[in-house]
Amino acid sequence: MAEWTYNNKPFDSEMIGDYIGFVYEITDTENKMKYIGKKKFWSKVTRPPLKGKTRKRRSVKESDWQQYYGSSKEVKELVENTGDWRFKRKILHLCTTLGEMTYLEMKEQIDREVLLKPDEYYNAFIGGKIHRNHVKNLHK
Repeated sequence: MAEWTYNNKPFDSEMIGDYIGFVYEITDTENKMKYIGKKKFWSKVTRPPLKGKTRKRRSVKESDWQQYYGSSKEVKELVENTGDWRFKRKILHLCTTLGEMTYLEMKEQIDREVLLKPDEYYNAFIGGKIHRNHVKNLHK
């Protein structure tokens, strides 16, 4: 499996710290096409209540980010049919809030004009709602 890199160095679970997710670039080494997306490090788990109790139990666990290859149908099919060896996975931004993650993903997608370059990017959709408060940590 291709590892995730950040600043050209391998990135693993021990480096997550206070970050909740990241914006990434996946590159197909065969045709040089790319995919820009975002992924959370954590996912919520809801379990049934304990015997005699009524409240569901909620907790957080590490997501499948280490095995993740994006939400692009094309990329998923390529990984399944030809293998993950052909992809490089790079973390572009580590994020501390969901709003920051959404903003930086959309900014990368717009700056790179992913929808206007179908021969260079697998991305077929850009979306998200972002409020000014979501990106207050990014103010310069």
